[in-house]
Amino acid sequence: MSVRMRHTSGHTGNRRSHHALKEPRLSTCPDCKAPTKRHTVCNACGRYRGRVVIDMAAKLEKKHAKEKAKNKDRTEEATEEPEVVEDKPLDAAELSKK
Repeated sequence: MSVRMRHTSGHTGNRRSHHALKEPRLSTCPDCKAPTKRHTVCNACGRYRGRVVIDMAAKLEKKHAKEKAKNKDRTEEATEEPEVVEDKPLDAAELSKK
């Protein structure tokens, strides 16, 4: 077996100098001027290269309708009276079934 060559910490550091994370490249949307990642659909207006890809108005309406329904369910649950459960005498046989 051959003896491996030594390497210094400087050599290791030079090799690892390219391992750093880089910041994403941001561009501004030409329609709404919001910062977006390159080659992706704009999150603010839903456009890519001048074309509407995602209908953001419909998406927002759907989101608001869902939130409104959720809040409505919460208020209904709060106003309902809790059901009264009749107390039954517990038997050993019933407890063993659980």
